[in-house]
Amino acid sequence: MDENGKQTKNNFTYNIVATDGKARAGEFITPHGVLQTPVFAPVGTQATVKSITPAQLEELKATLVLANTYHLFLRPGDELVARMGGLHEFMQWHKPMLTDSGGFQVFSLAKTRKVDENGVTFKSHIDGSMKRLTPESSIAIQENLGADIIMVFDECSEPTDRFYVEQAMERTHRWAQRCQDTKKRSDQALFGIVQGGIFDDLREQSARKISSMGFPGHAIGGLSVGETKAEMYRTIEVCNQVLPPEKPRYLMGVGTPEDLIEGVLRGIDIFDCVLPTRLARHNSAMTMSGRLNLMNAPFAEDPRPIDEHCSCYTCRCFSRAYLRHLIVAKEMLSATLLSIHNLHTLLQLARDLRQAIIEGRLQSFADQAMQNLNIPRTQETCK
Repeated sequence: MDENGKQTKNNFTYNIVATDGKARAGEFITPHGVLQTPVFAPVGTQATVKSITPAQLEELKATLVLANTYHLFLRPGDELVARMGGLHEFMQWHKPMLTDSGGFQVFSLAKTRKVDENGVTFKSHIDGSMKRLTPESSIAIQENLGADIIMVFDECSEPTDRFYVEQAMERTHRWAQRCQDTKKRSDQALFGIVQGGIFDDLREQSARKISSMGFPGHAIGGLSVGETKAEMYRTIEVCNQVLPPEKPRYLMGVGTPEDLIEGVLRGIDIFDCVLPTRLARHNSAMTMSGRLNLMNAPFAEDPRPIDEHCSCYTCRCFSRAYLRHLIVAKEMLSATLLSIHNLHTLLQLARDLRQAIIEGRLQSFADQAMQNLNIPRTQETCK
């Protein structure tokens, strides 16, 4: 720390232990443990992964959980969380944590918002009261929450409106500098965020600017917001051609099995998504051969587990028929059991991808997995 209390040295270390093509198996060292990458982070929006206890996350061998700055700022308030000892103590999760900055939620949830150079004024989706987030307040909130990895406050925009995308990108760069200038805690790694919509030249420009700022890790934001899969994968390639390979890369808010596979092949290390628990609350199971809607009548007398090749608690113990019964009876246990299975599917996939990289067989693993999912491989478009 310097005389003004600002961070002067990054204590977070990322070690690459193996590569296979553009993919990397790495270790990112944090104050609450080592993240072995590639890694998938379950999303605990309001300091809880919906329908899942921290003990169950431990049993699933989760190593990273994401919590949401926007939601915790509104309720119960970041200062209360700080008084309770920070997020790790508050939610009893003692492994690495990541908080986003609130930028995406302002874009996606606040129907009334006004963006200016200093920040965003928006109407709370909870009670309609007017709130404000700035780069400085986002960092202050995240420092109160106390996650190991925190994010710069960025402006997410519709991906296809070039004029606005460019404005938002440039503002994101200015806000990233203000976040760096504000940050005080040395036990938190502040990641920069690359924006630029689906425009290759803007993404390259943003990746170069963010890379030049000395962040210990980088995120690719503004994807999975309406663009095609091909556009998303091309954008990842454009960004990763510029982002420094010696630092971790985080693809924000993306989490289907095929997206993990395609992302890892293109050099992504960290993923998060609400999808596995959201699908569970809507009666759907993720498998490595596609999704199952367990509300469907044929499952009423099906004695098989969701996936006969899955080793999760749900598949070891319960039939499709029982799960459908829980769903029809509107029992809360259905969401828990399906969440356990869906999270296990993505967490295990990330571990399998890591092992395939280490053993030098990633391409064959990816090809077989995509064939099982009945999804054609999306070929790389950047040379």
